[in-house]
Amino acid sequence: MKLPNFYATNITFVVMSINERILANSKTLWETCIPHLSVDSVVFGFHDSQLNVLLLRIGGDQKWILPGGYVQKQENIDAAVERVLKERTGVDHIFLHQFATFGEANRSEAYFKDYPDDLWHKQRFISTSYYALVDHTKVVPVTDEFSDACEWCPVDQIPEMVMDHRRILDKGLEVLREQLTYKPIGYNLLPDEFTLTELQNLYEAILGTTLNRGNFYRRIMKYDILIKLPKTRKGGAHKAPDLYKFDPAKYGESLKNFNW
Repeated sequence: MKLPNFYATNITFVVMSINERILANSKTLWETCIPHLSVDSVVFGFHDSQLNVLLLRIGGDQKWILPGGYVQKQENIDAAVERVLKERTGVDHIFLHQFATFGEANRSEAYFKDYPDDLWHKQRFISTSYYALVDHTKVVPVTDEFSDACEWCPVDQIPEMVMDHRRILDKGLEVLREQLTYKPIGYNLLPDEFTLTELQNLYEAILGTTLNRGNFYRRIMKYDILIKLPKTRKGGAHKAPDLYKFDPAKYGESLKNFNW
């Protein structure tokens, strides 16, 4: 049986090991999961004024995929996403927003065209897709049994991706940017304490543009979701900036006032 190019390697036992994992995993998935339904997540993190997305690299290949998986027969879809992301990031209670469904014919089966037709992964799958917002500092990226790397990648330096995963990523970023214009974002992306400049840097990284400082401060203060702390950020040549944190109750209440 001919394997897809991404499994090509000069080390035969590694090729067979990956192949055997896929075939064995296929049998298990037919027994435990719901056919034709998958989940994919665009996981965003913010670090050093850069918006990043978490990607996995397929073993033996240079192409990348989004963290994803399948829904177990007795599992809610949201629970499946949370389980997959816990396995990839080590983080619980991740902020999730379902933003689109992808169900084009041959979106995944063509990628496994050289495998047997009864392979689980080769079937037609409709993917329910989410974006996730996480604190970059709390994430420990972990590979799965089919990948050899799990890394943060800047959103403006995305490598080649498989299937329609680049389209899913782009749509997730588009929705995040749209929602940023009418609801607060940041509680899950920033550390517990931050400056207004750091919050503005986050918004600018997401939008990919520079914002007017005065206008941004006035707008963010209208949400009434920040608590000014009785301390400042130490260090640096300039005046130490004030520190803030989000008011969890007001932040949560503000989200209820928006249509998702």
